Amino acid sequence: MTDISTSVTVRQAGHGDAEDLISVLAEAFFDGPVADWLVPDHNNRRAVYRRYFELVLNHGLDHGHVDTTADLSAVAIWYPRPEPPPNGSLEHPAALEAATGVYAPKFALLDAVFEAFHPNEPHHYLAYVAVNPNQQSRGVGAALLSHHHRQLDTLGMPAYLEASNLRNRELYARLGYRAGPPLILPTTGPTIWRMWRGQPEAARPAGFPESGPLPRRRAL
Repeated sequence: MTDISTSVTVRQAGHGDAEDLISVLAEAFFDGPVADWLVPDHNNRRAVYRRYFELVLNHGLDHGHVDTTADLSAVAIWYPRPEPPPNGSLEHPAALEAATGVYAPKFALLDAVFEAFHPNEPHHYLAYVAVNPNQQSRGVGAALLSHHHRQLDTLGMPAYLEASNLRNRELYARLGYRAGPPLILPTTGPTIWRMWRGQPEAARPAGFPESGPLPRRRAL
């Protein structure tokens, strides 16, 4: 396919973009080892994911920073993390259960595992990045992330994410991330690769940043 990364226009998303971007998130994440673990029943997955990613995107628009492309074919949800966040609100578990129903325990467990191993060092957290399946493998996702990386490099701020498969891990490695110790989700769950993109020109040791000792709610 033609590489269109040089022609991708990135802008900050707003609530008026929500419907299109929820669809992008739900479709981009519909297949894969994490999806199979969270919602094994394909007949239920699409409806559950629509509700879940509506919750995800609205939280990102209200409390984080959301980038998209001019054609709304991709979305990245970032959260500045200057310090470990406080414990989650009492409303979050109820909202998560309302969105995911009988699958809520797995979604809550995913949140808890991610937060338990989240780095303490100040950074920006890439909670989700998704590209419309029809636009994947064309450089759109890389262009979207590079836009935010340039801002982080100006600030001297690292970035952190979790990669859910080897293909994504290779993409992030090309964008300057290095992999840390992997996570294996409980009850025969898939492997997750924690990835850290340090400050440019920083002479830091090869070790991965330390994580908090106690679980904290994921930025959702």
